[in-house]
Order: sequence, then structure tokens, then C-alpha cells
Amino acid sequence: MRVQRISKAVAVGAALALALTACAPGGETAPTDSAKPSSSSGGTNTVEPADTGLADLGDITTKDDNIKVTVGAPDFIGYNSNTPQTYSTYNSAITDRVLSGFSYFGTDGKIYQNKDLGSYEKLSDSPLTIKYTIAENAKWSDGTPITTADAVLSWATQNPNLKNAKGKMLFDSVSADLGDTVPKGPEGAPDSKEFTVTFKNPDPDWQIQSWLGAPAHVVAKQGGLSTDEFVAGIRANDGTKVTKAAEFWNTGWTTKPGTLPAADLIPSSGPYKLKSWTAGESVTLEANENYYGTPAATKTLTYRFITDDAMVQALDNKELNVISPQPTIDTLAQLKKLGEAVNIQQGDTMTWEHLDFNFRDKAVFKDSLELRQAFAKCVPRQQIVDNLIKPLNPDAQVLNAREVFPFQENYKDVVAFSYGGQYDAVDVEGAKKILEEQNAVGTKVRIGYSAPNPRRTDQVAMIKSSCDAAGFDIVDAADPKFFAPGGTQERGDYDVALFAWAGSGQITSGQNIYATGKPQNYGEFSNKEVDAAWTRLATSMDPAVHLTEMKNIEKLLWDNLFGIPVFAHPGLSASSSDIKNVRHTATQSQIVWNAEQWVRAE
Repeated sequence: MRVQRISKAVAVGAALALALTACAPGGETAPTDSAKPSSSSGGTNTVEPADTGLADLGDITTKDDNIKVTVGAPDFIGYNSNTPQTYSTYNSAITDRVLSGFSYFGTDGKIYQNKDLGSYEKLSDSPLTIKYTIAENAKWSDGTPITTADAVLSWATQNPNLKNAKGKMLFDSVSADLGDTVPKGPEGAPDSKEFTVTFKNPDPDWQIQSWLGAPAHVVAKQGGLSTDEFVAGIRANDGTKVTKAAEFWNTGWTTKPGTLPAADLIPSSGPYKLKSWTAGESVTLEANENYYGTPAATKTLTYRFITDDAMVQALDNKELNVISPQPTIDTLAQLKKLGEAVNIQQGDTMTWEHLDFNFRDKAVFKDSLELRQAFAKCVPRQQIVDNLIKPLNPDAQVLNAREVFPFQENYKDVVAFSYGGQYDAVDVEGAKKILEEQNAVGTKVRIGYSAPNPRRTDQVAMIKSSCDAAGFDIVDAADPKFFAPGGTQERGDYDVALFAWAGSGQITSGQNIYATGKPQNYGEFSNKEVDAAWTRLATSMDPAVHLTEMKNIEKLLWDNLFGIPVFAHPGLSASSSDIKNVRHTATQSQIVWNAEQWVRAE
């Protein structure tokens, strides 16, 4: 899948579901629009680099110490974060330290090359051809060289044309477009350190396509093949030959909570490796002693699974060193009371709250644009922003787009074209009239979200107060397992889903959410005009085309009411004042994006 190309769903606190990788500083940048700089208060042990990538800390010797962090309560799921069941910002917060990629996002969405792993360069625009060079000393923690074979595996997992004997896609990947985008896959000998990829069409997000993920030598062995045999089977489109290996990729790393797979099955390509897992409590990472790049600054990172309401106390008690709570008025006030003992990081984020309609068979809004319009009329978006978000960010406003943010220069232009303001103010009478005309007074609407989440509980309460008055019967359908495998979302047992997508400034990420049949189109929305607009956008390198099609897409999503955007999340995290190099990011990578650089001050 694309390194941070598709978006992650944010279910509890600040995040559940989307992208990968954090590595070393380097190269090109992409998006021109970026988030406002973060502000901080409290202690002063921070690094302020000139750019938004990883800081140059000079020579590093790994310190024998343990830094404890939490990004939320959800438990670890597994080593492979790229299946629909495991692709979450919570899980990736851990695996991004273990599995490297060729690029990573800086704090405001700029793209940097991971010079530790290697480099890439564009050879041709027509057809778009990219050459990747893997560092000669780059290897997995078990000593196996990182090679073209690993890139072939990454491509295969995203190739919808690889089928099993039953005609189903061989790999259960959250992203399934790379086989069509790059038909031949990575070209080069399996054991080589160089490969090229040739795109069928222009791809504006080519820099963040993911060409490294899981270890090919492990997958091949579990499939009863040598690495060369596995690569040959993939390239021959021989689904039967590689079925057993694909089955291992799909489920072989999914183990009983608290039990890591055998060490030889989970080698690391990043600065840390998995050490231990206590179900429901924590995962511990240990510095990869065989890492080929800049060493981790601190030997041990412990990720604890802590609810938002317990984070500040744990930080104050020194049970945690870094926290990433859901931003609330009370949380910010509690942090400020800790004074110079902590650093508080705040800033814009590319994470945004939304209400998505379910278009599956039994959902009440499936075939009725009128009922969706009635619901949109009674959702008190301004009240939600005023009561829950403005106390944290006085400049906060109701979000009226999905692919651009208020802090970006093109936001006003896109919104002016796509949205007429028809749902700005609550219109209970208008909603009531529609329900009466549709003979739908009393329609029960189950709003599903991942619990516990006090802010979302408050949002649903506000929606219920307003929409019940219009004639709906709003039901708070919160579920701790809403996004879990086999949970409420996967079953489609809801009418409206309340969660957030965590993005990173990608150009074409939304195609995976809004286009027909895409893996993250959870509610199964389908519109031919939207599909066509995304195709035009995703196959052009022209920024003018991107803007035009983004306007068209946003207008179609409003006209057909795919869902209702609510607000962009304010960013809030905090760290003990003696922990250096903790830096806010606007992207889905969260506060742990540069955790390999954290170190306790002497």
C-alpha cells in the first residue's frame, strides 16, 4: 500500500485506521500547503530544526533507558499493519518503528526520503519511471539483506490481479490498486539492491507508494518456497503456487493477544524491534542492534494502552513520559496545572471528524437522499465546534470539506465551489417537514462509534437533542469493538458512523474512501461521477487538474451526501520536560513519528 497514502481511521481519542513508516531525514518535499507551526508551553527541552523532517542530532549512542508512551487505549493487533483488520493509527504507531519505508512525512505533510534505507529518482515522466536504490548495508534484523524481493512482495500484496483458486484476491490488503497502477511490478533481480517501477498512468502520489513492508524471505519460507521461487511465482501470476505464502501474510502474524509470533517471523527493518507484549497493558520495543542507519537514541520504548482520562495523572506520576490524549478542555487545563514539569505540544492536524452514512442493504439511509438531507439539517455542527473544539482552538470552525483543511490556502476556493451553506444552521423544522413528507417520522438512527470516547458521546447527545426534535429517534450505538475484526463496522450494523480519518497531505488518498468498491469505503457508497473524477485526478500530475477535480468531488459528495464533515481535530500532546526531541506533527503519524530520536536529558 502507499506509505501514508490512504487515510487511517481514527476511532478512539485521536485515531484508528491508516498508514506507515518513519525513518531518516532527507530529500524532496511535495505539498505546498501546510499546517501552522505548533506551539508549546511548559518545559524547554525540545528540538526546533530548520525544516519539518527528522532533526540532525549528530552522532548518537543508544542510551540504556526506557521511555514510556501512550497514544490510546486500543491494544496492539499485530506485526502486519496492512490488512483491513489491522490498519489503524494505533497499530502503526508501534509498527512504524519496526518496519521502514523509502519515505516519510514531516510534521506538516512534506515528504522526505529515508536516506537510511536508500534513495529513489525519477528516470522518466512518460511513462513515469522511478529507480529505487537500497542501501548496500540495509538488512533485516536477522541479517538477511533487504532486496528487490521485498519490494515484489509489497507490490504483490496490493495487486488485485493475483487470485487464488476461488478467484478471490490473494492478499487481504487494505490497499488494492498497485497491480493496476504498476502492471509489471518492481523490475530487478530478486537479490539485487536496485529496482525500477514503471507506472501505467501518471501518479501524483508516486513518492509515497509503499515498496517495502513485510520480509519476503519469511513469507516465502512459510509458503514452502525459496525467496527466488516466491518472486518467480508472483511474477508469473501463479496464484496457486504462492497461495500458502499469501495465507501466512494474511493471518500468520495475527496471534493470541499478549503472544508475539516467534522471533524469526518478525524481523525488523527499522530502528526498533518487537520485544514483548502484555495483552491490554503494553508493548515493549527494543533498539535494533543490527540497524543499518542512525541508531535509536533510547534503548527501550514501552507503549502503554491507557484511556484518555487516565493519561495526565499517569504523566504526573511519571508512569508515562509522553502522552497523546484526545484534546478536551479539561485535559488541557489539567496539563497546564503541571507547569514546568511538562512540555505541552499543540497545533493543527490533518485528522478530521465526520459522520458517514451507511449505504448497505439494511441501513435506513441507503436509498433515501431526502432522509440524509433531513439528518444533515438537524446535526448541530456549530454547537459541537463551539462547545467542544473552540475552547482548545479559538480559531476552530465547522469543516465543510473532506480533502482540504481550513489552514490550507485552497480551502475557501474549494468550499465556495462545492458547498452552498445549506447545512450551516440547524433547521429542525425543515428536517421535520422532510420526515413527514417521507412518512418517516420516528425513524431510528443508530450512530456507531468506538467507545469509550467522552467527546463522541457528547456529540451524539447534542445530535440526539436536535434531531429527536425533528422526528428522528437517535440511538447511541457506541461499541468498544466497533472497529475490531468482526465488529459493528465490519458487519454494517449501524446507520451512521462517527469517527475520524487521519491524513498526511496526500493528493489522492480519498479515492480509497469514496470510490466504488475500494477497501476503505466502509459504507459502500457508489457514484459513477465520483469514480470518474477520482480517476481523472489520480492519473494527472497537473496541480490545476487536481484542484478542478477536487472541487468536483467535494460538490458531488455534498450533493449526494456521502457523509457530513464536522471539524478538524486540534492537536494536543504532552511530555515530561526531561524528554528531549518530542515534536508535534499535523499528520497521521502522531506524536511518535520521531520516537527513535527521543532521549532523556542528562
